[in-house]
Amino acid sequence: MSLHHKATVLCHPVKMKSKYSEYYNQTLITAYYAYAKNMTPHEMEEHIKQKKQLTSLNIAIVVLCTIIILENLLVLIAVWRNKKFHSAMFFFIGNLAFSDLLAGSAYIANIFLSGSKTFKLVPVQWFIREGTVFIALAASVFSLLAIAIERYIAITKVKVYGSTKTCRMFLLIGACWVTSFLLGGLPIIGWNCIYNLPECSTVLPLYSKKYILFVVTIFSLILLSIVILYVRIYLIVRSSHQEATNSQAYSLLKTVTIVLGVFIICWLPAFTILLLDTSCKIQSCWILSKGNIFFGFATLNSALNPVIYTLRSKDMRKEFLRVLCCWGVLQSGRPSDRCLVPLKSSSSLEHCTNKHEHQMTPIMTDCTTCV
Repeated sequence: MSLHHKATVLCHPVKMKSKYSEYYNQTLITAYYAYAKNMTPHEMEEHIKQKKQLTSLNIAIVVLCTIIILENLLVLIAVWRNKKFHSAMFFFIGNLAFSDLLAGSAYIANIFLSGSKTFKLVPVQWFIREGTVFIALAASVFSLLAIAIERYIAITKVKVYGSTKTCRMFLLIGACWVTSFLLGGLPIIGWNCIYNLPECSTVLPLYSKKYILFVVTIFSLILLSIVILYVRIYLIVRSSHQEATNSQAYSLLKTVTIVLGVFIICWLPAFTILLLDTSCKIQSCWILSKGNIFFGFATLNSALNPVIYTLRSKDMRKEFLRVLCCWGVLQSGRPSDRCLVPLKSSSSLEHCTNKHEHQMTPIMTDCTTCV
């Protein structure tokens, strides 16, 4: 029986059992990939042989993901070691770093389970492989939204820092992960295209096109929400009559431009590919075969987030150097006890935390630059 015939048979759910019974079918992935790629059995065999070795692109992505893991691990260690960073805003930054670290780890695992190894997986393993990446990347994006929400509330609400602040922090972080697991787990729960081949994605052959469209819509709404929140922050700062308002506003505008610019640059190509995937018929969009390039580029966002959200803090930069010093990377002959010298100066973000810890009026100029 040909691969095309096997795949076509799967389109008739009346004659088949529940789709969950196919989660351990070892021939299903090969059949669905053959259908998605519009290949004959012989072409599929040649395709599998060509996938036995890592490509230069995959090697480059592995290197990038290794950098993502190391730099986000550095952020987490810095936040954990220094009590000055045990505040709500730095915990949000730590949560973002943790989600980005998982994104890098998940993508490395995805690459080493791809290629010819893809066709040795059963569907449940394939769903876990792809779902883990979706969960990690979604958590990274939701963390960006949580930071935007926190910054907006910080400049519009009175008495920001207190028990209410801590409760809101845990609620936002918890909602970030619950939503990410739910979003990434929908296909394995049942929102997939098993027994419904015409609805199958070309880029992710076991995923439903409707699910992919849903994910793209969610991320687009998140992007829109971040834009709206930061625009409102900018307008509030701009309308303030306090001293140095103009310089603070320009500083905020610069930070917002960097954040949104990197987000859009990294994710827009991937969103475009996924949107094309939901509308293109089999073999009608050749660019879909290059999807790995665009997803790898989207992963770059996880490498840049620590730069944007932490290196603007002078204390965080100093803590990075101290951690690297203690690891022996930057000692340069200096005694190791110098690595443990307490920090003397405070960054603008730390000033915001301390200065307004018991303030009863909305935070305006000082904290609005601390994105």
